[in-house]
Amino acid sequence: MNALSPWAIAACNTFANLSLPCLYNRQVGTYMYTVYCSDDSLWISVERPKQGRIAFRAAYSPGGGLKIKRKSETDNGVTIRLSSVVGSFKVDISFPDDGLLRYTTSLNPESDLFIPFWPRDIIIPGSNELTDTEGDVLLSQVGTRSGVIYFNNTKPKSGSVLYLQNLTALADYNQQTETSAGDTVGGQWPELGFALPPAIDKPLAAGKEVIISDAIVVLNDVIADKEAAVTEQYLNMLAQAYMQLPKPDTIYQNWPDALEKGLHDLVESSGCWSQINGHEYFNAYVSDYATPPEIMVQLAVLLPLTDYEEWSGNKVDITDGTKEALSTFYDEKLGTIMRWLPAVANTLEGEEEQKEPMVMDSWYLHHPLLNLSRLALKGDVVAKELFLNSLEFAIKVARHFDYEWPVFYKMDTLEVVKAETQPGKGGEKDVPGLYAHIMLQAYELTGKKRFLQEAEKSAKKLQGLGFDLFYQANNTAFSAGALLRLHKITGKKLYLELSYLCLAGIFKNVRLWDCNYGYGKNFPSFFCLFPLNDAPYTAVYEEQEVFCAIHDYLKHAEGIEILPSVSLLLAEYVKYLVNRAIYYYPTMLPKDMLSGEVKMGEVDPNLWIALEDLHDGWEQSGQVGQEVYGAGNAFGILPRHYLRIPDKNFMIYVDYPTSHFTYRKGAPVTFNTLGDERLTTKLMVVKMDKHKLPKFTVSISNSKELLKGEETKEGHLHYVVSGNQKIRISWE
Repeated sequence: MNALSPWAIAACNTFANLSLPCLYNRQVGTYMYTVYCSDDSLWISVERPKQGRIAFRAAYSPGGGLKIKRKSETDNGVTIRLSSVVGSFKVDISFPDDGLLRYTTSLNPESDLFIPFWPRDIIIPGSNELTDTEGDVLLSQVGTRSGVIYFNNTKPKSGSVLYLQNLTALADYNQQTETSAGDTVGGQWPELGFALPPAIDKPLAAGKEVIISDAIVVLNDVIADKEAAVTEQYLNMLAQAYMQLPKPDTIYQNWPDALEKGLHDLVESSGCWSQINGHEYFNAYVSDYATPPEIMVQLAVLLPLTDYEEWSGNKVDITDGTKEALSTFYDEKLGTIMRWLPAVANTLEGEEEQKEPMVMDSWYLHHPLLNLSRLALKGDVVAKELFLNSLEFAIKVARHFDYEWPVFYKMDTLEVVKAETQPGKGGEKDVPGLYAHIMLQAYELTGKKRFLQEAEKSAKKLQGLGFDLFYQANNTAFSAGALLRLHKITGKKLYLELSYLCLAGIFKNVRLWDCNYGYGKNFPSFFCLFPLNDAPYTAVYEEQEVFCAIHDYLKHAEGIEILPSVSLLLAEYVKYLVNRAIYYYPTMLPKDMLSGEVKMGEVDPNLWIALEDLHDGWEQSGQVGQEVYGAGNAFGILPRHYLRIPDKNFMIYVDYPTSHFTYRKGAPVTFNTLGDERLTTKLMVVKMDKHKLPKFTVSISNSKELLKGEETKEGHLHYVVSGNQKIRISWE
């Protein structure tokens, strides 16, 4: 039994001895909503017959004195204005659909106002005693991720709740009080939800109305009792909440220009390169010469470059030299590629656990193998040899650890250097999915079923991990794709369910709000993704690879009826990444928001090499360094979002993922937008030279209605289309 705060005791006591008059009630589907006003709080009570109550505190006045000034019913709810000793409140309450509740509260302070404490806004009151309810909190906000909490009410057995606080709306509060929206949604049963961050240094200004809460609540009658059911319910409820969430507009970013600038700086900047024994290697960070070359870094840049070469038909000069140097990472004695370049691994000084010649971070072995397999499947002979020659070592390690990898181990002895990420938390839990991906690549290359069997053995280790499966974003995303492929190959539903579990881990670690305060006003951050469970910043490399992995997932999903919520959320993540990823380049940011202290190498604000880290609005960014291995950013975006028409002076750009692009000379272009038809995406005809664009006709297939485009100041044509549509484009 959890201890209760005085505010929780008072609230539970209010409902245990309810004698308050009803201000407003409304039946929506199976839910009865009733609004009450106590001396210090405005409550929205949600009840189902004989199945308990959940109460949402929509307004709060410390010390009491809360009074109703006016109540006005709307088409879909009610607006209530209140007065109190601290100021006046306005609460808008609406019921968008059965099982959906939204309430938005603004405060106009009577005087300059410090707020040292604010109670959470969800209480699960008991029927007779203060503590006669029980429930499970399945996940809640960590750091500056989404302001979400997802929980079950098990006594009485009344169902599940997903609560999402629209933290974007709190920007004025955070700006005035110089507070962060991080770690504001959480709590302990039965006191949950959102609490305003304490304003103890800077007050709210008198006479200036600010939003202090914008809550979206999704209610579900079912308590999912199995992992697959929990995963599916979470994804579906999150998508429901997302549909109610105000979403920022996207703008077209000039990615072809960013690519050219980034390629120039990658090739020409000496800070991006080291030369050892006649070979050139990418540095991990700009001007980081102290750290030996890593094979992961070489391949993380090389793969997007080869994607770009295939798409554009243009040769990138540096790819051949980078491929030639890959063999120098192979250790003949161990029979495997190594993380650190063996020729200079002895220069490592051991200032971190993994910075020892023979120490391997578990995912670091598998990630380069995955990229080598991708090159091998493209026909690269050297990559195929390195990949196949390293497989037996990878299999030996997997079997040694019984497909449950620690964080660090020694390559020569397999001695564990660090077993767990944190005490009791286990090792790198998504590595079984990454290993399965590698085994599937080996199966595709060789046709040998032993690799498929290895993939299945490893994939099954992901069962039972729940929302703790996520270790590192890109590897969890790769795992999702591997599991979907396993489902297609074997027909086993388990692997589809586990792929959803991986995606649930991804969406647990996104930020469904825009940090429009402090330095955060300088760049969009809606729907950004954090690289690790506890990372305090978002990172370009992991985001770029998740973006590519999502495209692959959707490609493999063709012909499979995946959850509509998955299609919706994946397409929206892609759309917003393409909108905001350009702001990882320091050239797009004001110099005063860049950190003066850099952990790795240096940051050149004029260099088109992405920063590793973007932070909360009150923290400077670029604290880790300028990430050469994140240089694939633009090279991954162009081949996936710009549809090339041979011998034409334009390209077609869509910020949603697309499929089935077809073009035959003299015939219209057709393609499908993915995602959900209730949401929209930007379609652009992008002008590539000074010549006038032809006249275009854009329509939805099987519809006679023509879409109207607007010409931009750059001469491009802009259209808005829906997701899940077949688009037809012709020109004269």
